[in-house]
Order: sequence, then C-alpha cells, then structure tokens
Amino acid sequence: MTTILQEMSNGFAEVVKRAGSGVVRVEARQRLPASGIVWSADGLIVSANHVVRQDEAIGVGLADGRTVAATLLGRDPTTDLALLRVEENGLDEPAWAGGDGQTMDVGHLVLALGRPGQTVQATLGIISALSQDSWRTPAGGLLDRYLQTDVVMYPGFSGGPLVDVNGQVLGLNSSALVRGVSLTIPAAGIGPVVETLLTHGRVRRGYLGVSTQPVRLPEGLKQQLQQETGLLLVAVEESGPAGQGGLLLGDTIVSLAGVVVRTYDDLVAVLSADRVHQPVAVQVVRGGQMTELEVVIGERQ
Repeated sequence: MTTILQEMSNGFAEVVKRAGSGVVRVEARQRLPASGIVWSADGLIVSANHVVRQDEAIGVGLADGRTVAATLLGRDPTTDLALLRVEENGLDEPAWAGGDGQTMDVGHLVLALGRPGQTVQATLGIISALSQDSWRTPAGGLLDRYLQTDVVMYPGFSGGPLVDVNGQVLGLNSSALVRGVSLTIPAAGIGPVVETLLTHGRVRRGYLGVSTQPVRLPEGLKQQLQQETGLLLVAVEESGPAGQGGLLLGDTIVSLAGVVVRTYDDLVAVLSADRVHQPVAVQVVRGGQMTELEVVIGERQ
C-alpha cells in the first residue's frame, strides 16, 4: 500500500512540475494576482477575463521568476476569456489535450494549477459533471462543452489550467461563469475565441436593446404557430435597435430572422456575429394579433 501511495504521490508531483512550467502569473488587478496559461511559445497567454481588470500596465510572471510586460489583445466577457501577449519567444508551452474533454468521464482525477505567487500551486479533485450539449453562459457566450469539477479554486487560480493525470491541459478554469461553481472551458472552446481575438480584438455579439421574460401564448396562437411560448418585452431602449425598429413594450417576440424564439437562449443564439448590422424580420404578438417588423441588429459593446 505504501508503495502504491508513494507512486501516486510522485506521479502527481511530476504532473505539476511538467505542466506548471506553462502556467504564468497575471498581474492585472489591484488585489491578488491570478493565473494564465501559455497558449503558444511565441508569447500568447490565455487567462480569465474577470481577473484582467486593467487594459494597460499588465504584468506576467513567468516560470523562470521574471516578470514581463504584457499587452491585452482582446477579451470576451461572455466566455470569460482574455488574450494577452508578451514579447518573449521560447516559452514553455504545456501539452494541450485538445478536443472538448470527451476523453474524460465523471470521477476522473484532475489537478487545478495556479501561479498567483512566485511558485506554481496545485489542488486535487475529480470531474463531477460533464455537459452533454452546447451551453449558453449567463452572459450569452456559447460553449460546445464544459467540465465541472469539485476542485477548490483557491484565490488566484482562475485563468489557470485543469490537467489530467498525464499532465495534459484539459482547459482553462473559471470561477466566474457560474457563481459558486468551478467550471473548465475545454481547449476546443478556447481556440475559436483566441483566433477571433487575434483577428478582431473582440468577439462580436448581436444586440437588440430589450429585456424579456418568457410567457405562454394564447391557445389560438399556440395552435397557429405550433409553439407554446414567446418572449415578452418588459423593457425596450428607445434608441436601441429594437426601439428604432418599432418594437414596443408589451410586444411578444415569437420569431427573429425566421428562427422560432421561445426562450432567451433562442434569442441570444440568433444574435450571432454574422447578423450584426443586418436587417432581419421579427414577428411579434401585439394586441393579440401577429405583426411583422424589420430590425437592424446592433452590436453589443
């Protein structure tokens, strides 16, 4: 038994040593620094957006003890990802597992790493849940998959990696996507955001300028439309896209751009980057009657 435990202990220590060289300290807020992961050896660093409070005067602490200046290339609050660049080459790039975490199962042992100080820190846990379908974050971002763990996210661990027992990085840890829950964004979900931030500096999201709540449709309309619910407009910005397009407080959206809208997630899914600044048809229930209007989708700032 002692030999087995010793081998396991040595194995975990080796995993931390191997993966830890690609974990950096991110100094971008006034209180405790957070963590980041080397995305590429030529100086790209990924971290959690909520720990990057500053746009300038950002420092990154490397595994060799040096602290170097970093530039913020872009951020996506909806997936809690931020992309930094340091003017360094030959950084230790961790082994990314790739994919969307499908090689892992509930119960697999994992390690969360962080570097809020000079040295790498680690905590052990298990995968407690895996999403089976794509998931819309509360902020509106879309992830193909996420991993939920029971690891203790110590202060400064957000932005650091979740690694498997082979030392491969499964994804980036965030404590801000869902309050009180430790979630990991798999590498497959990080890659597209990184490419978009490199190209545009931001992830474009559509915007209507409304607040909504789901409501049940009257029986007659339910049969006519073959849907039970729509989205009631409880607030409309007069100067926003919806207000400019003629939508009114009390309207119920049932479709947008030809896509059925039953829930808030349906609405957000239609407000994709390719529809920004494009005119789309919106069907609403107004005074018990169907009305169709045209709205030019805005861009969320």
